[in-house]
Amino acid sequence: MATQPLGPVLSPSHGGPSSFSSSVSLGGQWAPRRPTVSSKVSCTRIGLSEVVNGKVVDNIDIDEEEQIMVQGITTVTATVVVRLKEGISTPEKVADMVNRNWLFLDFFSSSTERHTEPQPTKYLRMDDVIGSFIYESSFGVQSSFGAIGAIDVINRFNTEVYISDIEVHLHGGHHHSSAVTFQCNSWIACNNPDDRRFFFTLKATNSLPCRHRRSIGCKLVTLIEIEILLIVQSSYLPSQTPRGVKNLRTKELEAICGNGRGERKEWERVYDYDVYNDLGDPDNDPATRRPVLGGRERPYPRRCLTGRRRCKTDPSSETRAKDGGGGDGIYVPRDEAFTGRRAGAFATKRALSMLSAFTTARRVSGDRRRSFPSLAAIDALYEDGYRNRPPSSQPEADDIDGYLAGMVQRQLKLLLKGEEEEFKEELRKLFKFQMPEIHDKDKLAWLRDEEFARQTLAGMNPLSIQLEFPIFSKLDEETYGPGDSLITRELIEGQINGVMTAEEAVLNKKLFILDYHDVLLPFVHAVRELDDTTLYASRTLFFLTEDGTLRPIAIELTRPKSPNTPQWRQVFTPAGTSVTSSWLWQLAKTHVLAHDAAYHQLVNHWLRTHCCVEPYVIAANRRLSQMHPIYRLLHPHFRFTMEINAQARGMLISADGIIESAFAPGKHSMELSSAVYDKFWRFDMEALPADLIRRGMAFQGEDGKLKLTIEDYPYANDGLLVWDSIKEWVSDYVNHYYPSASNIYSDEELHGWWNEVQTNGHPDKKDGWPELDCHGSLIKVLTTIIWVASGHHAAVNFGQYPYAGYFPNRPTIARRNMPTEEEHGCEGMQPTFVEDPVRVLLDTFPSQYQTTLILPALNLLSSHSPSEEYMGTHTEAAWMANREVRAAFGRFNERMMRIALTIDHWNRDPERRNRWGPGVVPYVLLKPCYGDPKDMSSVMEMGIPNSISI
Repeated sequence: MATQPLGPVLSPSHGGPSSFSSSVSLGGQWAPRRPTVSSKVSCTRIGLSEVVNGKVVDNIDIDEEEQIMVQGITTVTATVVVRLKEGISTPEKVADMVNRNWLFLDFFSSSTERHTEPQPTKYLRMDDVIGSFIYESSFGVQSSFGAIGAIDVINRFNTEVYISDIEVHLHGGHHHSSAVTFQCNSWIACNNPDDRRFFFTLKATNSLPCRHRRSIGCKLVTLIEIEILLIVQSSYLPSQTPRGVKNLRTKELEAICGNGRGERKEWERVYDYDVYNDLGDPDNDPATRRPVLGGRERPYPRRCLTGRRRCKTDPSSETRAKDGGGGDGIYVPRDEAFTGRRAGAFATKRALSMLSAFTTARRVSGDRRRSFPSLAAIDALYEDGYRNRPPSSQPEADDIDGYLAGMVQRQLKLLLKGEEEEFKEELRKLFKFQMPEIHDKDKLAWLRDEEFARQTLAGMNPLSIQLEFPIFSKLDEETYGPGDSLITRELIEGQINGVMTAEEAVLNKKLFILDYHDVLLPFVHAVRELDDTTLYASRTLFFLTEDGTLRPIAIELTRPKSPNTPQWRQVFTPAGTSVTSSWLWQLAKTHVLAHDAAYHQLVNHWLRTHCCVEPYVIAANRRLSQMHPIYRLLHPHFRFTMEINAQARGMLISADGIIESAFAPGKHSMELSSAVYDKFWRFDMEALPADLIRRGMAFQGEDGKLKLTIEDYPYANDGLLVWDSIKEWVSDYVNHYYPSASNIYSDEELHGWWNEVQTNGHPDKKDGWPELDCHGSLIKVLTTIIWVASGHHAAVNFGQYPYAGYFPNRPTIARRNMPTEEEHGCEGMQPTFVEDPVRVLLDTFPSQYQTTLILPALNLLSSHSPSEEYMGTHTEAAWMANREVRAAFGRFNERMMRIALTIDHWNRDPERRNRWGPGVVPYVLLKPCYGDPKDMSSVMEMGIPNSISI
């Protein structure tokens, strides 16, 4: 009688073709035994075959042979890479690590509910290059154990340790070695039985069974040597999870979710949601009380739950971090925190930035409202030498020297080899601000209307310009006054010199606008009550010229009516025939630039990237197993986002933080971002094509392809190339793991994640969420998330210092009213404006104190980490473990390299006037990385980071 073709002896529980390979270790004594579940006997003829990845290999005909699965022992050798927390590697601690057994490994079978019991490891050696300790464990396992599917790492040391990789080698039989990898990259808390740390296999070698014949007594026997089976596939949908690790997959997710009670500890890894109620510190300073963001009154995305106690004076607020609000003491799940080189570099950069601000601020601390005395004094900020340093005779000089010496000593200890030169360079720049390229190439760029318009398409904030006409307000006229605009048809035709009528300009899509009217008008009176600042609502109209560039033609500033004053509004134009109108135009531009800078920072940067992405991160960790293919696709795009957001809550968006102190809306900044989230944010509009269409900057052509309204729109030109490349990579990935739509529909982890994003992460937004019911919708959702975390963020982040570092080009605040706001218009202008218009402009600019706050922050935010992971070049081990996925990523890499070359070509094309010309800074914010990022001439062209990590 013939048997069925022989598949792997230990097959996975998910059915279908096996994804295991098999072989046998002959460590035990050979002997025939009775047929059991794992042994097959044929007295006549055996058709012997092996099924691997669905393919039959090695078909053998054997007469009158008996096939026996021989029980043997396989030797398992595990090598573990361990790192201690920075700053605690004392000689005593190291000696303790080396001399005693404290690290244990417990292996779990993939195909059976068996595990090895904790196996001790021993110190092997020190790796000075990576600053890690190498440990090893070697022990024997019965070959019937099955495939290694998971590992439990047990830390019995007296402090947490960081485990990067665990390499497991299998020895025995006729094979020299087989290997399986666990990529942990995780902190393991000490002696914490309530939080067992399970890691799942990442990749393995593919080893076929070894068959050979031997006579035992009167029988000819085929001995199939079975080593511990190795998993070939590393990512599993829930329904495909091998039987032996199904329970572990569930336990791991339950541990991450926590119970929602108590204050989170630094070493925990619990992910949960809370509202933004920790921006102020009312117990210590009642003036810092801020409204809660999140809920019906002020809709907002959710942040990570920290569980800190409530304030005594304001029970709706949570107490601040114990570190005093700098951000380091705010809880994030342990593996979301900066580690190693990135942590040291970020701490160093932040310390240097704050020290630079401290140096100058000490000199002006007597009056935070003090303006710069001249334009030359502004330029002096960027000159070489120690111009900002207090004279050595001043007492604060000793304070600075002492602080500097201590800081240098501490930070150098954190830096790894090879970073000292970078650190020295930062020290050399410490007491000056580096001249941004835009001012270095053209000292008058900040004054030019052409550059003002160009930057709406290729600057720091190219996401606000839109096609809009006629202009009208949606606000209540009873509250805010008439909603029409004073920018009339006659005014437009006068500004475009009669080349066409206003109607023709609208029909030919020639009129574009920066419209901050409805966003800012509700906050004008509240902001004006603050010290040393003012605010208007603004509309700025641009005309698209024949050469494809924009030209500003009108600015409308509005102050809403109040119980005591009527509405005030006025239109300013650039084509004035008098010196007075030219100065008024320059002041009006300063107000618009401050509005644009605030909207960029609070909405297009913070809200749409940092803030809205955090719920995706939390939900992914709570609902997607680390072995889920979608988790492994998204994980590199979520790295360190929660940590940098915690840092932002500590020093940027907090009460009296840098944003409130130096940007136009002041203490109402975060309320403004909440209002925008409520009225305008939708997930389905965050996809780049959808965003462009919504703003009228793109449309569907007759051929169904997307076409740009302004052909030379650098942000959109480059962004769409990157978007399409991401979409193709995601499509290849999704189609590989989801052969049919039914696989998507039945994936409970995937739907649990997407449902939780909506109901827990963004519960205040009910519309705009696609259904995950087919390949197209899943690909669009994933492409949108990856785009926002990578391309969108790169476009609005890394140009901050290059464009706004010379602050007259991008002032963050306008502190003085327009001279014509008084009742009598120009006739009632302030005497100071008539006598000294330069002084009025300087007083409108940010103060010296505000400048010393914002410039170091922009410099910090625009920097790249030395360990940055760039899109298209950084690979995940899980991707490389799968041949089809590896090939798809290779194609993605090739596309990104071609995009980089295309952008280089466009930046040299004289016909593209929005990115080429005398004194014009090329647009490279969306240029993919190729080669060494450090070799790039500008921080803006170092590449697109995978995640929001700065």
